[in-house]
Amino acid sequence: MSRSKPITTKNIDRYVQIGLNISYYRKLRGMTQEELAERSGISRSYLSSLEAPNMVKTLSLELLFTLADILNTEPSNFLKFKK
Repeated sequence: MSRSKPITTKNIDRYVQIGLNISYYRKLRGMTQEELAERSGISRSYLSSLEAPNMVKTLSLELLFTLADILNTEPSNFLKFKK
């Protein structure tokens, strides 16, 4: 059984920004968390924790690609970080 590595302090801001970017594109498309969660096959609470700026939650590339497809945006848009 493999164990994932803990999130390092230097990457926390990046995970938060990914969540904020997902939230931005979801709202831009006029979708609720419930709608996006249902279409992507995840729970609303998991999506909420991804988008919450006070929580650090990881996600798979598969989910990132799925969310990008549903939101009709490039996955790279989720990876744009403010400096």
